[in-house]
Amino acid sequence: MAEGRRPQTITVGTSEADFTSIQEAVNAAPQTGAVIRIQPGVYREVVHVDKPKVQLRGEGNDPAKVVLVYGNSAASTCGTSCSATLFVTGDDFFAGGMTIANDYSEHSDVPSQAVAVKVTGDRAVFRKVRLLGAQDTLYAASDRCMDGRSPCTVKRQYFTDCYIEGHVDFIFGDARAVFDHCEIHSIPHIAGGYLTAQSRSNPEQDSGYVFNHCTLTADPGVRNIYLGRPWRDYSTVIFMNTKMGSHIAAAGWSEWKGAPVPRLQTATYAEFHSSGPGANPAAREKWSKQLTEAEAKKYETKAFLAGADGWDPTKVK
Repeated sequence: MAEGRRPQTITVGTSEADFTSIQEAVNAAPQTGAVIRIQPGVYREVVHVDKPKVQLRGEGNDPAKVVLVYGNSAASTCGTSCSATLFVTGDDFFAGGMTIANDYSEHSDVPSQAVAVKVTGDRAVFRKVRLLGAQDTLYAASDRCMDGRSPCTVKRQYFTDCYIEGHVDFIFGDARAVFDHCEIHSIPHIAGGYLTAQSRSNPEQDSGYVFNHCTLTADPGVRNIYLGRPWRDYSTVIFMNTKMGSHIAAAGWSEWKGAPVPRLQTATYAEFHSSGPGANPAAREKWSKQLTEAEAKKYETKAFLAGADGWDPTKVK
């Protein structure tokens, strides 16, 4: 990933590895970056990546066998933002070939937000990663952009060939993110659920989520799942070329209950070439739209994430 000098390699595991803990490996990484190779196993810890150019690479061919997991929740910490298993604040982060989970819901009957990954670094890439949780699995966010705080720097993130699981608002925040060829899987919840809760807070902030060539699946019996609801007034979510299961609610999009003013009319919710039993353009919420081919082009990965530096995350392997 880094240009110039090859980054240092650090190993994690129980067999002739440098460290037994992922956090220890991150602590040992220089500011110039490091490739952290993680042997198969379960690593029960909270990890903070606050350095640039850190790569977490699971060894082997099965992401399910390299597991980073913890069970914090909003109730047991300072809130949702503090509950993640993995925190990424450093730029140019990469994760591949592993599972990152928050298993709070497996050990408690008390509902609470419980984040698996919180990302606020720029140019982050997740490739062949499984993200597991229930409510608020993935916090794909920016830096100081919520509610108009300053200075606001929108952060770019790219998720490709990933599996993301949860039930309520399980992909949320205000990053500028693309989900490419990912499976977005809904698990049971008593009141249905929502795939996204994007939180763009004003028209000038250029955050948003794009799902392209994804597949929306669910556990048997799961129904009434919405593509998203607006966490903030200008929530922006686009689904393109996505296969949608029958669990997707016909209206597609839902209002944020309890908001002081309706948000759907200021949100940008759109689809392009949705397919499958959950694709139902005629029944969609009236404020959403179907994109033309020309309109959809600006949401293609390279155009949407390029930024001023011309970043192309598809080249990051």
